[in-house]
Amino acid sequence: MMPMKRFKNSLLLALALAAGLGACGAQSECNQADPSEPRPKLGLMTSLPIYWPLGTEIGEFASGEFETPWQREVFEGKFELVPLDTLSPVADLHVEAPPIDPLAEIDRLAVIQPRVLTPSDNVALDDWVRGGGRLLLVLDPVLGGHYPLPLGDPRHPVEAALIPPVLERWGLDLRFDEDQLAIREVTIADTKFPLVLTGSLREVAGASGQCRIMGEGVLARCRLGKGLVTLLADAEIFKSSHQVGVDDGHSHGHEDGHEQEARIPAIQVLVELAFE
Repeated sequence: MMPMKRFKNSLLLALALAAGLGACGAQSECNQADPSEPRPKLGLMTSLPIYWPLGTEIGEFASGEFETPWQREVFEGKFELVPLDTLSPVADLHVEAPPIDPLAEIDRLAVIQPRVLTPSDNVALDDWVRGGGRLLLVLDPVLGGHYPLPLGDPRHPVEAALIPPVLERWGLDLRFDEDQLAIREVTIADTKFPLVLTGSLREVAGASGQCRIMGEGVLARCRLGKGLVTLLADAEIFKSSHQVGVDDGHSHGHEDGHEQEARIPAIQVLVELAFE
């Protein structure tokens, strides 16, 4: 039997897709140079309100009446997003049909502050990357910020990312330093990345040197088989302005355009590093 939390997530995903939502939702336009040109597919698995707004109700999914998150629009300026609830094959509704592989037609994948990756997800992800897939993986050990939903709500973002075992197989170790400064910036590819309570990346002992650590230990790029993994140990750039920073119990209740503009270039650089 499917766990209740995963069932709820799958239900929300199914409703959103059944509503026939366009790439930019109901209330905003895509930032595309040429809408007639097909965009490459980008799989997206995340607990953050990137594909749809935080707290969106089932009725809003069904009607398509919600404002598209700006983070989604940044991605959809270049890609056709394919929201995923699992990375490993799942049984088809027809008993005699082979399992459905969610990664079969995807060669680019963004996994951003995901919920727990199952053992089969780890295996599928490793096989997919080594076969030529390009992965953007974002794991934040202390998410912080303000999210006006109870912790038990399946729409609430994951507060602390669990480190998937596949990281060690790739030769990486991610740790959290409790004594670090809460807020800082690092420069990656000539672009400033705002960070809050980040993880620290290093190669594990005996690693073959297939990973390059950048950005003062917060970013790694690993060549694995025919594929590429780009790992960022902080999710700050994907948060909206009323969610950013360490939670101080205050929410501004509106989007600060300046803070949003500061995050867009960082996301664009990260996308280029991962997928270009």
